[in-house]
Amino acid sequence: MKKKCNRSSGIGGQAVLEGVMMKNKDTYAVAVRKPDGGIEIDTEEFQGVMHGSALKKIPFVRGVFNFLDSMILGMRSLTWSVSFYEEDAGQEEKKPGLFQKLFGDQAENVAMGLTTAVSIILAVAIFMILPYFISALIGRYVRNASLIAIIEGLIRILIFVLYIVAISAMKDIHRLYQYHGAEHKCINCIEKGRPLTVHNVMRSSRQHKRCGTSFLLFVMLVSVVLFFFIRVQNPVYRVAIRILLIPVIAGISYEIIRLAGNSNNIFVRILSAPGMWLQKLTTKEPDEEMVEVAIASVEAVFDWKAYLKDTFGYEIDGNE
Repeated sequence: MKKKCNRSSGIGGQAVLEGVMMKNKDTYAVAVRKPDGGIEIDTEEFQGVMHGSALKKIPFVRGVFNFLDSMILGMRSLTWSVSFYEEDAGQEEKKPGLFQKLFGDQAENVAMGLTTAVSIILAVAIFMILPYFISALIGRYVRNASLIAIIEGLIRILIFVLYIVAISAMKDIHRLYQYHGAEHKCINCIEKGRPLTVHNVMRSSRQHKRCGTSFLLFVMLVSVVLFFFIRVQNPVYRVAIRILLIPVIAGISYEIIRLAGNSNNIFVRILSAPGMWLQKLTTKEPDEEMVEVAIASVEAVFDWKAYLKDTFGYEIDGNE
């Protein structure tokens, strides 16, 4: 059997409440372990913003739209998974709220849009603007502009890592990270040429180079480089530049993570190493029931047997 190395399957996903979302091209599936122990699967089409536009094919531009798509789809998948446990809580039926009265059937979409917007604003404030103001305070005592730029970058990375460490200590987040590990293990299992079984998935790695954690770390690192070389004197302009450069940073980071997912040379491995280390915090070892949910999500959108035949040159019979 001759294997083709470093062939990306093209699928990706995220963990949700008691489940996993997997996406392949324009189709995604969310599989959730319900309170009664069964697995519920929802499969839908998701074309995202700017669907069909040539902009989504342009390097360093497509990453911005893909990032927005991942946030929108992630919020949609998470909301669907949460609904099972809201129903199980046995709460009394509530009267229509303000959103239902104002937006009717579109209330949920509007709420998700606002939640996504607020999440982006908070992320920009905490990870982009806050480090600038902290470094500006330090700048009163350190007059070297280059050193201050480096300090700002280190503060940004430190805040990001501390945030990851803090939320990983939460009990509910620990289970979410177990499903995150199950998601990675399924993709690694397939891309290593192994049949997608619980046994094979359990022995696969829970770190993956295309992970969103690695992407966010690249965002932090790329921002350090750009803000070091692009400087202005006016404090207002400094803040504005940090906001305006976010799409550029996201675009560059996307191309790096895309390269990492399709290559395995020594340079790419070195570049990916920090993100892989950080994933030890954002992924945890899942149990077999979690893996079953992740497998169900994969199989709803991806023909892994055809992939193994095309990529690794062998067929899987029905017993494997």
